[in-house]
Formats: sequence, C-alpha cells, structure tokens
Amino acid sequence: MHLKEKLQSCNGPSLSFEFFPPKNEQAATTLYNTIQELEPYQPSFVSVTYGAGGSNRELTRDVAIKIQQQTSIPTVAHLTCVGHTRKEIWDILDQYAQAGVKAVLALRGDPPHGTVNYNHSADEFQHAADLVAFIRKYNDSGNHPDPQGFAIGVAGFVEGHPATPNRLKEMEYLKAKVDAGADYICTQLFFDNHNFFDFRERCLLAGINIPILAGIMPITSISGMYRMAELSGGTCFPARLLKAIKRAGDDLTAIQEVGIQYASSQCAELLDNNVAGIHFYTLNKSLATREIYRNLGLKNSRQLLINSKNN
Repeated sequence: MHLKEKLQSCNGPSLSFEFFPPKNEQAATTLYNTIQELEPYQPSFVSVTYGAGGSNRELTRDVAIKIQQQTSIPTVAHLTCVGHTRKEIWDILDQYAQAGVKAVLALRGDPPHGTVNYNHSADEFQHAADLVAFIRKYNDSGNHPDPQGFAIGVAGFVEGHPATPNRLKEMEYLKAKVDAGADYICTQLFFDNHNFFDFRERCLLAGINIPILAGIMPITSISGMYRMAELSGGTCFPARLLKAIKRAGDDLTAIQEVGIQYASSQCAELLDNNVAGIHFYTLNKSLATREIYRNLGLKNSRQLLINSKNN
C-alpha cells in the first residue's frame, strides 16, 4: 500500500521511526544494527534526516535508498529548500523514484552551520510550501514509476515555530503547505499532550484535514534533554517530568527509565485519543523505542492495528 493511502486509511494509527545519517563507520554500524533491531516491529515507515544547509545530502540519499532496498520498511527521505536549485531537487527526486522511495518530507531547513544572518532570498525555494508544490509538479510529470508519485510530508510545530512567534501566522503558513499538496504532517517533539491536542484542533479550525503524526522523543540523559531544548528553540518540559528526573539524581539508568516511562504514558494517552500516528525520534538507538513498545503491550505495528479494531 502506498504511504499516502496507509496514513489516510481508517485502519488504525501509524507508528514510525526517524534516523539521521551516520558520520563515520562506527556510527554506521550502530545505525544499521538499530534498523535490524527495529525492523521486526514493522513500522509504517522510517525517515532519514537532512543536515543543515543540505550538508549531508549524499549520506541521506545513500541511507534512505539502502533502507528502502535492503529492508521491508518503507522509507521517507527528508528534503530541504536551503541551498538547492530546482534542477538539484528534480535530480534528487529522480534518484529516489528510481530506487523505489515513495515518500519525502519537505522542509525549509536550517542554514549551513556557522552561517550568520542567512539570506533566504538567494534560495530558489523560499518556503517549504514552494518545495511541496515543486514535488507535486514532479508527481504530475509522471516521472515516478508509481502512478501516485511521492507522498509528501511537512513539519508541524505543536508549541510554535521559533521563527514565527505569531501563532496565527504560523497556522497560515502550515495551511499554505497543505494547500500546496502536502499529504500528512509530522510534528516536532513535544512533552505535553495538551499542546498537541490543542494544535490538532486549531488545524481543524484552519481547514487542515490531513493526518497529523505526533513526534515523540524519550529523554535518556540530562545532556540529551538540554540538547533537545537548544535544538528545538522552545520545547516545554512539564514540571512533573522535571520533578521525576530530579528524583533520579545522577543515576543514568534511572533517568533513562523515567524518560521511557514518561514517553510511554504520552503514547498511551495519544493512542486513546485517536492520534493518526506516532513518530519516534530514535537518535539512531533502539532501546528506548523497544521499551515503549513493550510498555504499550505491542510486539509490532500490526498488533496495534488489531488492537484498535477490537476496541
């Protein structure tokens, strides 16, 4: 089944994982071991991230194609606007299409590391909506072997985009991406489900009716938590989560257990409230995700489908 059909069907929520391209041979071994450990869980798809400014585009391409061709898991490749020409994006889409990749996540993207006051006006794609429209044009060209072309995902910001403090404007920008041809929304990570439910309602009020996948990243260390806060530019860490982590003290195993239990509780509540899907930010490791599955009583995504039909 094409990913677009899978996400829009009424056959229960999707479960998916995100990886980033390895930077060296050791990291590559860790990544492919993680993929092998998670493949039996039968995710709806896995996605592969893109570096700032498209810095690791070749690695993203190679990893995405390898997963697509050597596993049973559908792959979603990230694409960004920053630093790309239309010809480059068209060529990348051609490579993915010929390799059997049937989905991409269209992002505006971050400027290259170390860049100050990056000038987006020099980019041929000014906004993610422009990239979405271009991918839709590629689909309409018939170049993809699959008649449906690429399923197109876009990012959603449950707690607001750090560059758009005006939440009304932010929703307008999201609606523009949907109107340009997006098939689903994958949110940035969050720790307060109330914010996700509010975001989902505001999407409906804006006329956005495509599936919204909730982004979940379990905390596994204090340094990782600070890293999340730095990268996300405004993630809210609820007091009850911070209290639990404080009680764990310097015990790294206890901190990891707190993070897994908290994420498991989040996922259970999301599933109970008809979330369209849950997207796990894995950091190229499988333990936390596998433990969350165990806490939810799941062996794989198919079992979640069976459970949803029996409830």
